[in-house]
Amino acid sequence: MSDAAALPGQPRGAVLSGPATTRAVNVLAPNASPMTLDGTNTWIVAEPGSDLAVVIDPGPLDDAHLRAVMETAERAGRRIALTLLTHGHPDHAEGAARFAELTRTKVRALDPALRLGDEGLTAGDVVTTGGLELRVVPTPGHTADSLSFHLPADRAVLTGDTILGRGTTVVAHPDGRLGDYLDSLRRLRSLTVDDGVHTVLPGHGPVLDDAQGAVEFYLAHRAHRLAQVETAVEAGHRTASQVVAHVYADVDRSLWPAAELSVLAQLEYLGEHGLIETGGGGGAGGGGGEEM
Repeated sequence: MSDAAALPGQPRGAVLSGPATTRAVNVLAPNASPMTLDGTNTWIVAEPGSDLAVVIDPGPLDDAHLRAVMETAERAGRRIALTLLTHGHPDHAEGAARFAELTRTKVRALDPALRLGDEGLTAGDVVTTGGLELRVVPTPGHTADSLSFHLPADRAVLTGDTILGRGTTVVAHPDGRLGDYLDSLRRLRSLTVDDGVHTVLPGHGPVLDDAQGAVEFYLAHRAHRLAQVETAVEAGHRTASQVVAHVYADVDRSLWPAAELSVLAQLEYLGEHGLIETGGGGGAGGGGGEEM
């Protein structure tokens, strides 16, 4: 077995339902796959002593899971008062409307199409429920509507698919853009440097206890992949599918369609910066993913 302390971000180990920080509890959805890792982490966040809780990413449309989230809050003596979404991919948001119906809560998201109620979420918003404070951090790149939530009292950040607990995420072209994603990683790094954030509560995979190490790994990984893609194009691999076959040869082929999305985003980025002449390609995508 690997020493978790030697892995990027210092993952805690097995992904389990249960408390992760003083204020955050995970309820793991039963939707494990190569793209969702162990499943979607649905986060219940509440201030100690409060009878109100916020749920972040109810997950897939699975009534048993949604009811398990409610029951976990109820066992702690809490009522779910608000639902938030990190982004609109189905493994995070498909169950939101049903969950809102079960809990009689509003759903707040960046994308108006995902909201239930009058209020959305924008950069700089502070969500206060039952004494809890969550600061909205825009982190586009995986998708255009991706958000993270800074939980200052626990020195933690909930990152959705922007940073995973294991592996790296897909920049889901054309909605996701690599330039935006790199800016988002730098924004998260500033939270670790300037605001003391040390814990990542991801949308998939284990909790990370070295937030700055995780962000630095992601930035280095992106720079490495970008250089590989540029070299592949210079060697004559002109389409996204050709680049994937060359650069991602050691990655499970079931992940190649997702890798193609990230390659398309990288080709677009390189073209915009005048580093290559843009070519063609295509692909189809999904949620998080590994080694993209």
